[in-house]
Amino acid sequence: MPRLEESFIHLGRSGTACAEPPFTGMEWYAAYAARHADDGAEGRLVSHYRFTEDWPMWEMHPYGAEVVICSEGRMTLYQEHPDGTRSQVALAPGDYAINPPGIWHTADVDEPVAAIFITSGLGTEHRPR
Repeated sequence: MPRLEESFIHLGRSGTACAEPPFTGMEWYAAYAARHADDGAEGRLVSHYRFTEDWPMWEMHPYGAEVVICSEGRMTLYQEHPDGTRSQVALAPGDYAINPPGIWHTADVDEPVAAIFITSGLGTEHRPR
């Protein structure tokens, strides 16, 4: 049986879903984008990650919202809005937050944490923290 933290899921147009090859590192994302280019901004990646350290960078998804669901531990999600203001959301198991399109976000880990992400990854950008 596949495990989400090892083999992510792609949600595509017309209600499709397919299992992805095992995650191998950051280069995996380029291959994922090529595999599902036809879905454009409608495609969503469902992934599960574990963190023991604060995120080292900010990220932003310009073409769609991202849902972050905390499944274990505690984390603080930070969002930077277009006017430069920042907000934060504390997440515990079962809590979720939505990163709207175009909002820069990052997270601090209060303890080892696991989270499920449903991401519109097209055009994702990163910047140093």
